[in-house]
Amino acid sequence: MNSLLLVLPGENADIACLTPLHAALPDARLTLAGQDACSKLVQAVAEHAPRQVLICAPDAGEMGELLDALRAWEGRPPCALSLLCAAAPGRELQDALVALGVQAWAVREGLDTDGLAALLALAQTRWQREAGLRAQIEALQARLDERKWIDRAKGLLMSARGIGEDEAFGLLRGAAMHANLRLGEVSRSVLEAAQWAEAINRAGQLRMLSQRLARLAVQALAKVDVRRSQVLRKESVERVQANLDYLGTLALDERGAQDLAGVRVAWDQFSGALDERLAPASLAELDAHAQALLERAEALADALEATGARRALRIVNICGRQRMRAQRLAKDALLASVLGLADAQARLAPTMDEFEAALLELERAPLSSSEIRATLAAARDEWLRLLGGVRNADSAEGRMALVRSSEALLQSFDQLTAAYEHSLQVIMS
Repeated sequence: MNSLLLVLPGENADIACLTPLHAALPDARLTLAGQDACSKLVQAVAEHAPRQVLICAPDAGEMGELLDALRAWEGRPPCALSLLCAAAPGRELQDALVALGVQAWAVREGLDTDGLAALLALAQTRWQREAGLRAQIEALQARLDERKWIDRAKGLLMSARGIGEDEAFGLLRGAAMHANLRLGEVSRSVLEAAQWAEAINRAGQLRMLSQRLARLAVQALAKVDVRRSQVLRKESVERVQANLDYLGTLALDERGAQDLAGVRVAWDQFSGALDERLAPASLAELDAHAQALLERAEALADALEATGARRALRIVNICGRQRMRAQRLAKDALLASVLGLADAQARLAPTMDEFEAALLELERAPLSSSEIRATLAAARDEWLRLLGGVRNADSAEGRMALVRSSEALLQSFDQLTAAYEHSLQVIMS
């Protein structure tokens, strides 16, 4: 036997014409599961889980409460709904009832047992048909969405790895079989991994740019390649804004959103300091703003790595951090040389140790390719030249070596970070 929930206009309503109901229930193979008021319709259905609901509607002028209750299901009630009305509903009310998922209705007065049984049967038949159609539409939509995810993931692999469509599809299918997942699920995961890898790269660029802009300011005051420093400063500011704009489009969790907001505040303060006329006395304050932006960007990159929840994304973060260290080392060497800042001098050794340790980790990482190995070898050579510039920062030649090697390392680790970001291990992780 299937259950029926009776819904009345109010808490204590007594509808006399429902006398045929009890006689009709056995013929309709239904049992009365419970009785409640219109205002509690949704809660009562959730509590009793009936096969059908029979609603004794209030007068037409008092239907608002019932319609409000029905809207909670957005036209997709969990079971068949029948309505007994005091009078035949007008066309406008009929349209509203259909839109809200009511399958059948009848006038209460004069309704006999056969009429009630027919009303319940009609509502059940219509509800089953609508539920079947919805299931078909949902299945078709799911297949269409899956096809879109697969096509996008194939395009990503083809672009990132320079492979053909058949090979890209083979990679996705192989990963799906290996992980025992649907092809659409794997495709979506691939796209999400690529998105978080790019986000980490972008946040890492903000770390680097904080130190690059501070270095360029010191470089300009030290009159080292001044014209070039002005060009790079404009380019760096534009790059910061482009990365902030991109990161602002992501659906970040609460931690990520807070860290991004912190980055924006730190950037506003730093850019304001950059716009002021620089002098040797103001460089320490400018560097403090650069350090604040660095710390905020570091927190954001770590939050993005945690959100991505893929171990392979860590390599993108490690590599991106090397760009920042090269810029910080050159900046601190210039600050120590030009202004004799003890804090900058004290940071040199720890930064060199961190850079060397990370470089060794990247060289030993199993995630590699011929492109990555060649770029790492070139970065190792450039790193040695940068160290030479640090040792000779008191000379014009040493300062020029600092500037050139820090920019060369920036380009190398930009290439490396992009290579890791687009590597098959990261994308397919």
